[in-house]
Order: sequence, then C-alpha cells, then structure tokens
Amino acid sequence: MISFIPGPSELYFTTADHMRRAMRDGVASLSHRSKAFESIYRETAEGLHSLLKLPDDYRIAFTGSATEIWERSVQSLVGRKSLHYVNGAFSKRFQETAFQLGKDAQVISVNPGEGFKTAGTIHEDAGLVALTHNETSTGTMLEDGFIQQVRFNHPEAIVIMDAVSSLPYPALDYRLADSVFFSVQKGFGLPAGLGVWMYNSRCIEKAMQLQSAGTAIGSYHSLISLDTHARKYQTPETPNVLAIYLLGKVVRDFQFRGMDLIRNDTTYKATVLYQVLDEHPLLKPFVKDPDHRSATVITVDSGEKTEELARYLQSKGLQPGDGYGPYKDQQLRFANFPAHSKEVYHVLADALSEFR
Repeated sequence: MISFIPGPSELYFTTADHMRRAMRDGVASLSHRSKAFESIYRETAEGLHSLLKLPDDYRIAFTGSATEIWERSVQSLVGRKSLHYVNGAFSKRFQETAFQLGKDAQVISVNPGEGFKTAGTIHEDAGLVALTHNETSTGTMLEDGFIQQVRFNHPEAIVIMDAVSSLPYPALDYRLADSVFFSVQKGFGLPAGLGVWMYNSRCIEKAMQLQSAGTAIGSYHSLISLDTHARKYQTPETPNVLAIYLLGKVVRDFQFRGMDLIRNDTTYKATVLYQVLDEHPLLKPFVKDPDHRSATVITVDSGEKTEELARYLQSKGLQPGDGYGPYKDQQLRFANFPAHSKEVYHVLADALSEFR
C-alpha cells in the first residue's frame, strides 16, 4: 500500500537502510553528551544549512515536534501581542496556542481553501507575526509576494513561519522570516518524533530582551536554553538521537539527488494531479485559485463520493489521507513529497481519472 497520507507519510526509500545502519552502529544508545552525538548534530545542522540555503546567522535546534515549537516560540518571542494569518485548522491552532499562553493573539483570516491576496491591516505593535506557509488541513500555500508584503509591513516584528508540510520543496527566501520550523514525518520521509526549529540572531536578541524585562520565556526548553546547547551541538536533555541521525542521512540523500530535481518533480506531479481534478466530472480541487494551491498537499472535494473513492483507491494499493476536521467526510488529501515517485503519481492520476 502506497501512503498518500499527509503525515506521517510515506517513508523515503533510503530510510530503512539508514535505520539498519544506525542499529548496527549503536546510534540509538549514544549519550547526548558524547562527541559522537555532537558529530551527528553538526552533520545534520550543516546539511540543512546547505540543502535549504539558510542565511549564515540561522541556527538549528531540535524539539519533540513542530507542535512544541508553536508553544516554545510564543513563550520565548512574544511579550504581549502576536498576529496570526489564519486560513485553516493548523494556522488557527497556532493562534489558539498564543491565546492559551495569555497573549493578545490577533487574527487576520480568510475562509478555509482561500489564500491571502494582501497582507491586510498593519499591526505595528505585534511583536511576532505567525505564518503557515502550507496549510495542511486544506492544501493552501502562501505566495512569495505575500510573504514579502508581510515582512515589509512589519519590519520590527519577529516573523515566524510554519513550513511543516511544504519543506523541503519551496525555495524560500529566509531573509523574509526570522524563524522557520518543520517536523520530519512529512516532506523528509522519516518516522514522526522530531521538530526542527531554524531561527536567526534577531530571535535570540528578542528572547534575551524579554527575559531581561522580566517576562517568563520558559525554562529548560526556552529558545535561549535550546540555543545555548545548539551552539555546542547539544540539546538540553536526551533527544531523539536516532531521528536526528536519520534526518542528516536523508538530507545528504536529497543533496545527492539535487533540490532542483526534487522541486521539478514535485511541481510536475502536482500539475498532473490538478489537471485530472480540473477535468473530472465528479472530483474537484478544494482550492479553486491555482495561485494558492499547494504543490505538496493536494485536497480533493469528493462530497458524497468520498467513502466510495477511498475504498476504490485502497483496492488499487493507494492509501489517501482523510479530509481534516469538518471536511473529514467530504474530502481526501494527497501528500506529494520526495518519497512519492512520478511513476506512483501517474498510477494515482490514472486511478482518479477512471473513477466514476
């Protein structure tokens, strides 16, 4: 069964071999204070810097999940007010996290399945602006021009971007954001259990400023604590050593394959599937505007045919992802990550074309 679930998704084809090698070499039992672990951390961090073309002042810390980074970033980077662009369940949950932590969490929103055409009202007093680059619940992706406008409108704010279900596909301009984060069980084709927090020096300066002003920014897992350890290629406590090791190896595999090829393949697969959906008599893309359609999570409006379509695809060895939240019984979602080959996507496209 080929899994198109948007996460945890299909494992990258080299992952199993890397896991076997890790077991053979005792990686899972390494002390996080050992030189061997520091070497693994360094290799993974430097690999990500190279693969994603991060600015020189970006550093990398590891957490238990991307969801944890919502909480840690609000604690460490928000004094009073944050601004959240919301167009689906996960961007909304980021805003709710800030609200639950006692912040004045403002919202600029559009309906699920819609993209942001403009950055809207300028909130000059927002200390943090939160973007969700790819809304996993609906399959909507932010345009580069919109991100540029947000940065221009809020030059003093910390801009943080959730790129959980889009990386490594987009060639982001990381100068437009101060922090970008993801988890590994989607586009990087790994088992769940690791969040990756990438941040620049402005984030550290902001956290230190808040701490000096008496704001509680967290303790053992504050950004300052994470960064202090990251500078030594360490973590505050015992991390998921195996996951960090596997990420480093898959990053190296992506580098060998080439990001231009990975991006071109991803765009090609998305184009194939959207063309089928645009022409289908029963199935349609949930995101109507092509400029706002995600290339990495493709959401299908299947209405009353949803359950029948899911069974049909499963009979062909293709496992779709369910719709999310209120759309669970009306939609299916299809991951389009580096682990999904063009050949598999042609099989999926043919199956959808034949469904009546």
